[in-house]
Amino acid sequence: MSIDRYIATKKTDSDKYKSTKYPKFPKKATDLYIISRELDRLDQLSNEFYKDPRYWWIIAEANPILGKGTLLVPPGIQLRIPYPLVGVTKALKDVEDNR
Repeated sequence: MSIDRYIATKKTDSDKYKSTKYPKFPKKATDLYIISRELDRLDQLSNEFYKDPRYWWIIAEANPILGKGTLLVPPGIQLRIPYPLVGVTKALKDVEDNR
């Protein structure tokens, strides 16, 4: 199973661009909540909590307040970190199974 952020990307011959459908990450009791610090970035937070900077998109998807287009996180906002990663991989498997 892949944990690639493009797992649900589909492209047909008529599509000019690929579109990505990210899985939803419902809130769970095991999720972590942090307050962002000065100069925090999603890839650094992903590396800190998941031990892999490639999972930055999971934190971005769980926190719609961040918006799109940047890895920088404004200081002083509460972020939800879906945790543990085992639960996250199950959500990705469900998406993969429903393709």
